[in-house]
Amino acid sequence: MRFIHLADVHLGAAPDAGYPWCERRENEIWETFQKVIEDVREKHIQLLLICGDLFHRQPLRKEVRDVNYLFSTIPHTKVVLIAGNHDYLKENSYYTTFQWCENVICLFGETCDAVYLKELNTYVYGLSYYSQEIRKPYYDKLRPLEKDACHILLAHGGDARHIPMNIRQMERAGFDYIALGHIHKPQIIRTNAIAYSGSLEPLDRTETGPRGYILGEYMEGQVQITFCPCSKRQYISLEVQVDRDTTQLSLEDTIQEGLNQQGMDNLYHIELVGRRDGDTTFYPKRIESLGNILEVRDLTEPDYDFDKLREQYRGTLIGEFIDYFPEERTSLETKALYYGVQALLQSRG
Repeated sequence: MRFIHLADVHLGAAPDAGYPWCERRENEIWETFQKVIEDVREKHIQLLLICGDLFHRQPLRKEVRDVNYLFSTIPHTKVVLIAGNHDYLKENSYYTTFQWCENVICLFGETCDAVYLKELNTYVYGLSYYSQEIRKPYYDKLRPLEKDACHILLAHGGDARHIPMNIRQMERAGFDYIALGHIHKPQIIRTNAIAYSGSLEPLDRTETGPRGYILGEYMEGQVQITFCPCSKRQYISLEVQVDRDTTQLSLEDTIQEGLNQQGMDNLYHIELVGRRDGDTTFYPKRIESLGNILEVRDLTEPDYDFDKLREQYRGTLIGEFIDYFPEERTSLETKALYYGVQALLQSRG
């Protein structure tokens, strides 16, 4: 039996509000979800597991209709889903009032339900959120039914405000696989046994690294899982080293080359580090125009020519400050000298 485990799709989210690519990103989340449905069809997946937060907020009726249409295009795949803390079940939610197609099974109980999929000889367990927070550890004491079958638990949470989890207790419970949602970073908690699939697309600048879903196979009582990246973009932190010879134009060329290598569709947080020439100033706004750049942080420090400064400011506080330090300095003395000279120069306007 082959399955796909995904979570935290957050349909309807619009990451990076205020940036020119924001609207495209909202559409891309839908497009990536559509791509997963295509993968389900092409890979002959028998079971699609959605572990909460399919939607970023309460879904609109037209959004539920679109998702239901996509599910109808994989009629030979059973779809089992739960609601998470973002798309929790409010009164009259379209989740519960909508007539889903025949292959969709919603585990919308406040306490754990189980559904038996006879053709797959598989039990799937799960519960849904009816509020944005659940502080009780509902999963810790769950146990699968004593049936000769594959037993899979869908669980959304893992922090103090969203169903805290005791992973060791859950591991000992006897489920063949525990499919987790809520944490957006993909994580294999226990090899072939417990995993967060993470979000399909990164949703803010802290979510660096690949995003996607988990492909699993159950055979002869054993589960094997593989993480499958599928996001259109990644958030990437790019550290750029500068030195005394670095100019604004050479810096822009270096960054452009880095963006081309990593991918122009990706989204970048750039940090400039190192020691620049004391007379050089970098202009972050020009760097931001090179691509999809969220932020440029200039952490560089001026690399002063202390002999030149000593002569230039001889008889002043700056000259005396430089003379105070020996020619052979420790790293701590060097740092104090740089910071002190910088402060004194800035105070002169």
